[in-house]
Order: sequence, then structure tokens, then C-alpha cells
Amino acid sequence: MTSNSLLSHSQQLLHFPTLTLFPSSSSSSSFPNYRSNHRQFPQLALLTRSSIRISCVSNRPTRKSSATSNKSEAQDLVRLLMRNFSDNKEPLLNTLNKYVKFVRTEHCFLLFEELGNDDKWLQCLEVFRWMQKQRWYIADNGVYSKLISVMGKKGQTRMAMWLFSEMRNTGCRPDTSVYNALITAHLHSRDKAKALAKALGYFEKMKGMDQCKPNIVTYNILLRAFAQANDVDQVNSLFKDLDESIVTPDTYTFNGVMDAYGKNGMIREMESVLSRMKSNQCKPDIITFNLLIDSYGKKQEFDKMEQVFKSLLRSKEKPTLPTFNSMILNYGKARLKEKAESVYKKMTVLGYRPSFITHESLIYMYGLCDCVSRARELFDGLVQSKVRIKVSTLNAMLDVYCMNGLPTEANALFERASSLQIYPNSSTYKLLYKAYTKANSKELLDKLLKRMDNDGIVPNKRFFLDALGAFGSLPANSGSVTTGSRRPQDFA
Repeated sequence: MTSNSLLSHSQQLLHFPTLTLFPSSSSSSSFPNYRSNHRQFPQLALLTRSSIRISCVSNRPTRKSSATSNKSEAQDLVRLLMRNFSDNKEPLLNTLNKYVKFVRTEHCFLLFEELGNDDKWLQCLEVFRWMQKQRWYIADNGVYSKLISVMGKKGQTRMAMWLFSEMRNTGCRPDTSVYNALITAHLHSRDKAKALAKALGYFEKMKGMDQCKPNIVTYNILLRAFAQANDVDQVNSLFKDLDESIVTPDTYTFNGVMDAYGKNGMIREMESVLSRMKSNQCKPDIITFNLLIDSYGKKQEFDKMEQVFKSLLRSKEKPTLPTFNSMILNYGKARLKEKAESVYKKMTVLGYRPSFITHESLIYMYGLCDCVSRARELFDGLVQSKVRIKVSTLNAMLDVYCMNGLPTEANALFERASSLQIYPNSSTYKLLYKAYTKANSKELLDKLLKRMDNDGIVPNKRFFLDALGAFGSLPANSGSVTTGSRRPQDFA
């Protein structure tokens, strides 16, 4: 199929009527009644007091409202547990034992999620071991699937494999969800080639087991992974396998693959998947529009990007802040300042309130268009507005100074940051290190390295990778730049 015909397909697809969304029915779970023993646990009495008043409004609450109330109570209890041991008030197991009469499987699921988000995967295992000692515990695939997923996200592939092995030893039979979690865990490992091979091995094994047949989630995981690896042949093979199976692709299937191709600049492959999406009668959603806009923008194919945006405005889908942020930044990279400013004006006319990412996109845009004064005005306006400035916004302004060859101005803002209650992170030091090195400014570099020492920032080899290009561009006699308190080789 030619690129013109693919574009025609994409334009036709984007005129689909809006995808109608139906709320999924939520089944009510049986949560324990926390309203007993309030004298023993006064904190739980406070948590449930509001729900008691609500229950008095009607003697026959609907199933949906009952399920929502139960879920809210479960979340309240988990928040209470997290506060107790996150604030180092008492050990995790002591907290669980204190509320042993109330904690059940559903609370442990929420704890796994919270602890995983806080990188406390070892404490997830503590909760799991505690669960196993409770009378109500029954070995369940769902528990293992959740734990395997958490371990995978934290790069603990061996622990995920151990959990899979233990699950089988307890007599649980693996199902599709467990294998999906295991595949995802492997895909989070550093050796991507080995991970993809493992994932394919599990996929083939699943096809041979009745209770573990691949579902659409399995295909979505694999399709996105191979698309991110730029393995077009394997993506096509998986699509062919999907076509021959009883599994029906969904919008997420196509969005995931198109996003991976788009981020890698593989526009023709992305358009091919878009055409396939149309032929499968899958309607685009706002994610589809946004990824197309971002992908075309990054490749500076602005005619296509603008066509997609116009189609979005004609559809029943509504643009989101990422829609505008992407267009502003990509116009900026092409030094099309007027176009970027018109997008921002359109955004405000439509009633959208800019986020901190919008402000950062504008700051970068002005920096890329050699309008440092406009970027500074925007940043100073944010400071004067008394809004809390994020460190990423500080980094954006520092980057604008550095990319325009103004290391002294960058240093002045860096020195002023603490008075603005903005505290640098590793990205701040990295971009300044690179800029000062490229500018051959030994004085600024020495000051930065001393500040890093005072702030307890201990860089490793990876910290200096971005600066290597700057070292390579320095004159032969500029080696004195690295004679500060710390040098790259000091961290080898």
C-alpha cells in the first residue's frame, strides 16, 4: 500500500463517529463489617462514621452504591495501615496484627499496589507471608498474579519466577492472567533480547494449554513490546496469529502498537496499523488522536498533524492538554513560533487552563526559537503568580539558558532557586554539568561540583554519559575543565 493511500485511509478513519462508552457493571464484593468493636479500634470508628450516616438515608441501598461504599471503606483502612508503618510509627507486621480482625484479601491487594508504587517490594512479600498465616487465606491465582506483576515492575524478575514456582507448589494451576503477569515481568528486565525470547516462549506454551490460552491482553503486551523493539516482522507475525485466533483486537491493541511505532519515527508502519484498525472496525479514541498528532509533529509532518487535529475538533472527542502541549513543543522544535503561539491561543479560547507541562512546553518553545527574553518573562510571571514552581519547570528555564549559550544566567537562576523554594534534582545537575563543560567554564563547573558535594549528590558513571559529547567537542587544551573537586573517573 502506498503512502498516499495510507494517508487517505488515516483521513477516512479519523471521521469515524464517536466511540460510545458504557460504564462497566461492578460486582459487589463482600467486605468485612468494620462497624463492630469500635471501642477496641476507635480509628476505624472515625473512618466509617460518614458511611453510617449515608446508610440511614435508605434502608435498601443499590448494589452499585453498596459496592462503592465497601471499596471506599477498604481504601480508608489501607490508608490507615500505610500511615502507621510509612511514618515509622510501628513495624509493618505489628500494624497488620493490630488490625487482624479487619484485614482481608482485598485489603492486601490494595497494600501490594501501594507498596509497589513506593518501591517497597520487600514489604509486599512480608504482607504475603502474613496473609498465608491467616485462617481466611486460600491460595489463589489472583494473589500470585498481582505479586508477580509488582515484582516485575520493580525489575525483580527472579522473585517473580520464584512466586510462579511457589504458586504451582501450592497446587494452584496457572491461568492466562498469571502468564500475562509473568510475561510482563520478564519484559521489564534489562536484557531486552532475552526478555522478548522468553515472552515468545511463554506465548507458545500458553497456546498449548486449555486453561491458559492467550487473550487480548497477552497479544497487546507482546505487540507493544515488539513494536518498541522495532521488530516489524514479529509484529506482523503476531497480527497474523491474532487474525487466525478467536481473539478480537481492541482499540488498545492498535493504540499501543501505533504509539510505539510513532515514538520511533516509523510513520509508514504506524499508518499501516491505523489502516488495519479501520478495517477491524475499531473506532479511534482521544489516545489515538493524541499519539497521531505527537508522532506526526515529531517528524515535522505538520500537514498531517494539522489534518488530524482538525478531524479531532470535528469529532465528538475533545482535545486534552497533551494534545496542545505536543503541538506547541513540536512547532517549537521546527522554530515555528507563530504556529505554536496560535495553538496556545486556540487552547485558551476553548477554555482550557494551562498546566505546568503547558508552561514548560512554552518555555522550551521560546528557547528553541531564540526568544530567551520571552521564556524568562513567562518563568518570572509564574514566580510572581505565587504558584508552586516544580523542579522540572526550573530545569526547562535552565535548559533554555544553556542551549542559548548563557551559562552565567543559568548559574544565577540556579543560585536563586532555593529562595524560590525550588530544590534541584539529578537532572538539574546533569544539564548544568554538560553546559558548563561545553562552555569550558572551569569556575562554574567547580562551583557546581562543590554544591553537589554539599548536597550529598554522588553521581555514577551514567551521570556523565550525557556530558561525554561535550567533552569530545572541547579543544585539546581544555582538559583543565575537569580539575574540580570531582571528575568522571572519580566515579568509575
